[in-house]
Amino acid sequence: MVAPHILRKAVIPAAGLGTRMLPAAKAVPKELLPILDRPTIQYVVEEVAAARLTDVLLVTSPQKPALFNHFQPNTELSERLTKSGKMSLLQSIDDLVKQVTISTVPQIQQRGLGDAVLCAREHVGDETFICLLGDTIFSGGIGPAEQLVAAYKKFGTAIIGLEQVPAEKVSRYGIVGGTPAGDGAIFIQQLIEKPSVDKAPSRLAICARYLLTPAIFDCLAEVKPGVGGEIQLTDALQMLAKREPMHGIVLNAKRHDIGNPIDWLKTNISYAKNDPAIWKEIAPLLRELLA
Repeated sequence: MVAPHILRKAVIPAAGLGTRMLPAAKAVPKELLPILDRPTIQYVVEEVAAARLTDVLLVTSPQKPALFNHFQPNTELSERLTKSGKMSLLQSIDDLVKQVTISTVPQIQQRGLGDAVLCAREHVGDETFICLLGDTIFSGGIGPAEQLVAAYKKFGTAIIGLEQVPAEKVSRYGIVGGTPAGDGAIFIQQLIEKPSVDKAPSRLAICARYLLTPAIFDCLAEVKPGVGGEIQLTDALQMLAKREPMHGIVLNAKRHDIGNPIDWLKTNISYAKNDPAIWKEIAPLLRELLA
């Protein structure tokens, strides 16, 4: 048995069909759509590696083998790049796979995020783990996974990543309520999925990153399916918060979603702005278009 305070495992749900990105995501999983020079899923795994976790489980659809294949060796490609002196083009992925072990488990039916996490039960076992949504990445500041790990060392509980959202947007998110616990943390006593503004306990929204104890699996197994037969992770978190302490922390980094074409394009532009060499090439075009 691994000591409770030692974190090794990360679970990345990435089985969704990506319907909001069709037709681009028909044959290419949305998590493989590029943000500058690498696919979105690689940024997520790099976040895991930066937090010094070493075991990554991708929860995928049988129709999306390319996600796992991205992290596997390609002998023919490597030989060609070696002969042409271009192995540096694969440097980022080669370095990454030396730091983490990546495996996969299928989510056979699309039954929601909660079901996707439940698919990881056998792999995770009795260990605390981090869950990272595969279509959301972050820039600037310490990575969310590192922040969750630091908070876990302080509180020793499940930790939910949070972001402050405007009042008019609270109805789009799961919102938490509770009491302040210092340094941007909150002791969570309430979770409400997509509340109206007048019913929202705060403006702190759940933000695509979770550090969960293995007790979440019993909760997920007990949750009754909702609309469309989906098992909601928020429902299981509500159950978990009644059984054991849970904290939330406001994440320092900026969230970027790639779930629809506009957000995907915005994310690419934001990342380009953070790279001086790329921005030098892009900025004149943007100024020309705006003119």
